[in-house]
Amino acid sequence: MGRSWRDGPGTLTVPEGATVPVEVAASYRARRRGLLGRDGVAGAMLLTPANSVHTLGMRFPIDVAYLDRRLRVLAVVTMRPGRLGLPRPRARHVLEAEAGAMAAWGLRPGVVLTVAAEPVREG
Repeated sequence: MGRSWRDGPGTLTVPEGATVPVEVAASYRARRRGLLGRDGVAGAMLLTPANSVHTLGMRFPIDVAYLDRRLRVLAVVTMRPGRLGLPRPRARHVLEAEAGAMAAWGLRPGVVLTVAAEPVREG
């Protein structure tokens, strides 16, 4: 049974780390807009489903975490504006935050995140 999400606010918890506000972008429209046109982000943005991102047209560098279907961190990279990220085959979600934020939260490959948002059950 799969899980899908609705656009809107939530809370991201990093085990033995931080709890931060997260904005879920689950619709095509919300994922397409992402962080474009913003000067920063309070907390993080979860793009779902997604396995790659770009920073074309962005105003600031971002940290990007690629997550599998269980919200386990596969990789964390920092991207400067104007870059195109390569797709990650096992990634099902992408988490974005301002550059440097993820290290401060203790987010690294192998960590399993918790997102408290209103899931929509399929079935």
